[in-house]
Amino acid sequence: MTGSDYFSKTYEVARARFIAAACAAGAQMDELHLDAMSPAGSPLAIEIAWFGLDNPSRVVIHSSGIHGVEGFAGSAVQLALLDDSELKIPSDAALVLVHCLNPYGMAWLRRVNERNVDLNRNFIVDSAERTGSADAYCQLEGLLNPVRLPTGPDLFYARAVQAVLKYGMPALKQAVAEGQYDFPEGLFYGGNEFEKGALLYLAWLSLHLKGARRVFAIDVHTGLGKWGQEALYFRSGGDQTDEAVALSHALSQQVVTDARAHGAYEIRGMLSEVFTMLEPKPDWSFLLQEFGTYPVLRVVNALRRENYWYQHGDASPQHPSRRHLKEMLAPANRKWRDSIVDRGVSLCKRVMEHVFS
Repeated sequence: MTGSDYFSKTYEVARARFIAAACAAGAQMDELHLDAMSPAGSPLAIEIAWFGLDNPSRVVIHSSGIHGVEGFAGSAVQLALLDDSELKIPSDAALVLVHCLNPYGMAWLRRVNERNVDLNRNFIVDSAERTGSADAYCQLEGLLNPVRLPTGPDLFYARAVQAVLKYGMPALKQAVAEGQYDFPEGLFYGGNEFEKGALLYLAWLSLHLKGARRVFAIDVHTGLGKWGQEALYFRSGGDQTDEAVALSHALSQQVVTDARAHGAYEIRGMLSEVFTMLEPKPDWSFLLQEFGTYPVLRVVNALRRENYWYQHGDASPQHPSRRHLKEMLAPANRKWRDSIVDRGVSLCKRVMEHVFS
């Protein structure tokens, strides 16, 4: 099979393939049941496959789909990993595959969950910080979250270019995408409380990682960066700079600690914060693996139009805005898909070598 063969057409197919492959490989399976339902009316859950010791001292976690529709890439990587007979797990260690942290978004072809919450902006430790939005976001809210679309030409790109000229692209990216907490129906909304899926995942990690002294998590994303480009954004509980240098050497690949300096943006309430909430706290590292797709303004416009139709029109997963968003974040191009799966598997295996050696 080539990498593209591991991509599934729908969430339901991806889930069934993951469960079958994980069970065939001898995994212990867990399900974290959510209140959300699939388009077919069946209940949704976060599927987790565990390989190795029940009470390990070292753990590698591979997750995807916190941004729903982006999960098609992460699911494909995990299916390819499950097909790899060369994976080696030491007797004191475990490998954990978290199939989709936002199954609603993947099933309905949305980036957010059933309450329009961007889960990668939802892991706020201090509830008092779950407030506010960047000034530029507030100024552009009408453009990002229109209450109606024009019947004639959509001037989004012209107005977006004006905003880029006014704020500069780095500052604009940061303001728009860092996470906002004032517009519940808008893009990049982080939520006014912990979402159920976030709480369930935190509880699961707290239970299963009690004895772990070393935890390394990889989380797969798509949509930011040039076509097919890979970027690795690093967080840890220790000295990030020193650890990033050591990891870059171990992986033979640049690991970034300052997202803004690398042309990306810092995120409020991102998934890595879940590891700061564990007691006792392990020695943890977190690597966000991002694969570029289409130009950033095209991706934002696709998010904007999909969200408009969800809030004000047709909310079905068959709507053209949903299919277009899937293409923006999980392109059908076979070379892109082959490359993403190859590099996703390679990174996980190299991280396992680094952590388990």
